[in-house]
Amino acid sequence: MSLLEKVQKLTAENLHRIFPTLPQKLDLRRHFKLIAPGMAQVEERIREQVAEFDPAMHGYVAHAVESQGKRIRPALTLLTAHATGGISSGHVDLAVVIELIHLATLVHDDIMDNATKRRGAATSNARWGADTAVLLGDSLFAQALMLCTRFDTMEISRRVAAATKEVCCGEILQTQRRFDLQMKLPEYLRIIQMKTAPFFYVATELAAYLNGLPPEQVARCRHYGDCLGIAYQIYDDCLDLVGTEDAAGKTVGTDLERGKLTLPILHLLHHAADTERAAISETIVHGTEDDRVGLLALAVERGGLRESVAHIRRYLAEAQAALDFLPQTDHRRALEAIAGALAEHVGRLDR
Repeated sequence: MSLLEKVQKLTAENLHRIFPTLPQKLDLRRHFKLIAPGMAQVEERIREQVAEFDPAMHGYVAHAVESQGKRIRPALTLLTAHATGGISSGHVDLAVVIELIHLATLVHDDIMDNATKRRGAATSNARWGADTAVLLGDSLFAQALMLCTRFDTMEISRRVAAATKEVCCGEILQTQRRFDLQMKLPEYLRIIQMKTAPFFYVATELAAYLNGLPPEQVARCRHYGDCLGIAYQIYDDCLDLVGTEDAAGKTVGTDLERGKLTLPILHLLHHAADTERAAISETIVHGTEDDRVGLLALAVERGGLRESVAHIRRYLAEAQAALDFLPQTDHRRALEAIAGALAEHVGRLDR
């Protein structure tokens, strides 16, 4: 049976027999209970940012900031603060800055992906159009930078700006490499590290920095966030493959259609015979929706998802190991448990 015949057969079968499922959302909130008072302050401060804009902007800004998302990055900021010496008002400010910039990138992501929903609600792009949404995202960036100027040291602004630039460069590179069938695994990993990890590692790095830790320990906290961010992005790529819109919190099943080559597809391409690789490439570039579904099923069947899970687990183990220097406290254990919860969740894909 040729590969194209195999793909056609897969589209005709009950794909639930082939695709694993993740019926439940990844819920990390139980690990945030230790920092509930601090998270409440962050949430209040985020809502207060609406008043910093012209009244005519309030509805737009409120829609962007009151999405009640996972708030993972603020939580990492506060947990790292506690684990490295204690929390200050500066840590709350830092958490707000990082979340505002993250929200700005989401507004822009939805424009680029032409996404209509995020976390069950209409995106800014869907509600008001790309022109307004672009400027809304820019406004959130600018407000975050304004907040950065309140710190006593310029180092916070420098590192936040560097992380933001890296995220934007990663997004550009990913756009540049769409439908690039020659992409290698190291290139893929570098792109996802650039586009997702910086707002994880700047949260953990700067939380430790504000507590005056030595540079080598600040670097260890950064490494934890870096590895966690990479693992989270690979997981997100897998969720687009086998998740549901409810679990992903956004429109799913669009990566392959838009030429984003995720790890399961790269695994399929890398391990295919030469004749198969040509057929896979043709399906990626010119295939119908049914063809792509069949191709995704084939990627799962041939171990692409299993390989992705293995990568996720390696990064998560490295993240946990980076915290070895910290004293054994509930907050360190919570940081380790976040990585453990993600590892447990993706383990369902490896059955």
